[in-house]
Amino acid sequence: MQTVTTFPRQVKEIENIWIPLSDGVRLAARLWLPEDAEAKPVPAILEYLPYRKRDGTIVRDALTHPYFAGHGYASIRVDMRGNGDSEGLLFDEYTKQEQDDALEVIHWLTQQPWCSGSVGMIGISWGGFNGLQVAARKPPALKAIVTLCSTDDRYQDDIHYKGGCNINEHMAWAATMFAYSSRPPDPEIVGDAWKKMWMDRLENQPMLIVPWLQHPHRDEYWKHASVCEDFGAIEAACLVVGGWNDAYSNAIPRLMTGLRSSCKAIIGPWIHKYPHFSMVGPRVGFLQEALRWWDFWLKGEPTGVMLDAPYRVYVMDAIKPTNGPDEWPGRWISEQVWNAGNTEIKHWHLNEDGIGGAAGPEVPLTVSSPQDIGLDGGDYCIMFNGSGFPGNQVRDDAGSLTFDSPALVTDMDIVGQPAIELDFSVDRPVAFVAIRLNDVWPTGEVTRITWQLQNLCQHESRENPSALEPHKRYRMKIALDDIAWRIPKGHKLRVAISTTYWPLMWPAPEPVRLTVHAGASRVLMPIRRQIAGEAAPSFKPPEGAEPVKLKELAAPQASRHVTMDEKTAETVIVEKDDNGRFEIDPHGLIIRSATEKTYRIRPDDPLSARMETHWTEELQRGQWQTRIETYTRHEATKTQWIIWGLIEAFEGSEQVFRREWNETVERKLN
Repeated sequence: MQTVTTFPRQVKEIENIWIPLSDGVRLAARLWLPEDAEAKPVPAILEYLPYRKRDGTIVRDALTHPYFAGHGYASIRVDMRGNGDSEGLLFDEYTKQEQDDALEVIHWLTQQPWCSGSVGMIGISWGGFNGLQVAARKPPALKAIVTLCSTDDRYQDDIHYKGGCNINEHMAWAATMFAYSSRPPDPEIVGDAWKKMWMDRLENQPMLIVPWLQHPHRDEYWKHASVCEDFGAIEAACLVVGGWNDAYSNAIPRLMTGLRSSCKAIIGPWIHKYPHFSMVGPRVGFLQEALRWWDFWLKGEPTGVMLDAPYRVYVMDAIKPTNGPDEWPGRWISEQVWNAGNTEIKHWHLNEDGIGGAAGPEVPLTVSSPQDIGLDGGDYCIMFNGSGFPGNQVRDDAGSLTFDSPALVTDMDIVGQPAIELDFSVDRPVAFVAIRLNDVWPTGEVTRITWQLQNLCQHESRENPSALEPHKRYRMKIALDDIAWRIPKGHKLRVAISTTYWPLMWPAPEPVRLTVHAGASRVLMPIRRQIAGEAAPSFKPPEGAEPVKLKELAAPQASRHVTMDEKTAETVIVEKDDNGRFEIDPHGLIIRSATEKTYRIRPDDPLSARMETHWTEELQRGQWQTRIETYTRHEATKTQWIIWGLIEAFEGSEQVFRREWNETVERKLN
């Protein structure tokens, strides 16, 4: 990424500015704007997060916000209430209070002498979510948003449930926020009030996993802030950006189909990062693309964004299982529509002898996967190169039903949303499946292309699931994650189906035997036609403002170890991620964040599943030192979730707070 130090307009930074809310709470914000903005007012760009502007997002903020300011915008990074240096308390994600505060912030921006009255919102993940959610509240000044790695449906495509299955990242994310939101504000910003603010946060810290588990189906809790409930509420223009190696790419085609406002989509090979500094390339000039969007919608300049194709999409070439390439091979294409147009949906049959163009005889095939199938599934949401990418699928496929195609005689582009029409029966009232679409190499390696989990109790409804009748035959269409992937000739396409997928998916209460009726089940494949000489969209090289200066005091370290006990056959996965210790040069704050996650399960017993986390968060400047230690443990019986948690807070060497949680939640068809 090229560093830009000279901009069309000189930039000044206000390290902290207070935004007063109507209930008396003040939100802390960091502001960059042109030096002459009061004489020549500019539009404002808002990023609104709980992740701490002073240390949590300071690295990426430095690359992005001064860049926008240098091109004629007031770029502001606001800490949500209860986090960072902001006052108040946070009780859950995506609440009405969160949105109400954002509406007040937007109104406050329009009243500043340096603001022209037009506002945009930008954000990735949480910030991408609330950009959509705030846009649905229709603040008049909000003319456009840029939303990255976000979702329109908090139940189906977030970090909680996937296909109605409880994913372990659900527990991990609750543990992450448990640690993140327990950190104190910076005394350099809030003064002597820091200690009281910290104690208030600790005493009111929610155990977020509890309400999330209390709502295992798609009820009003999840419909709140899911903009798919009313796409028409969004009037702001939306630039929707994501990556195939991120967890949220499914939302992009739905948003593009559902939104009534002007919208465009860019989907690269990226992980859960901004496209100008994603660890997986090709990295692109995302900030230039965002400026084109802002300049047109907030300034009325003719940037040509409306001439861009609705979809600019990267088709990934097949690669062998990897820990994450620096540059993913492939090509950019333009599409007018998704899953249609240049794409034809091919209907192939899952037969006893593999994938075929015609239905074979109906044959019942059964599988009851060991509980530790899924060890090579990778992370649910890949944030860094390393162990997060799915590994060689050979072992996981060995514990699954598999259906292989003949070797391909020509290259094949899968561009769209594959689906499985599953004709099945099970022997238990609660059953899950993990379905993978895999690329089988002539040399024997197997790469996962795309996948889906499905709670089969939801075969008729996500809102009102029902227990399955053992041995009754059902039929369900299960959509896999959208994808753009080229399978080379000589490779085979594989559909793999298992009843377990640990540690990505929490297991069903009992071991399940699944019967798939071969010949009656099908795979629906979106195959894009070959277009000779088609023009590819192009992007400028990635740019960013000057990076923040960090002094490394201890290097980051990460590891993943899998062991199996010879006596009990228990599989234990230990993942450690220490982000290192750094001193932030602008203000001298020393930070450290480290986590350890442990997953345990025995291959014959789903009730042996256990997940444990331990987070350490440290902040220091001179004699001021704080440390947070948080611990969580998640287990389950056939009828209950069992949740334990602990916070220990230290000022220097003195423990100043301790609180323990012991909670149970009823399991309801999950």
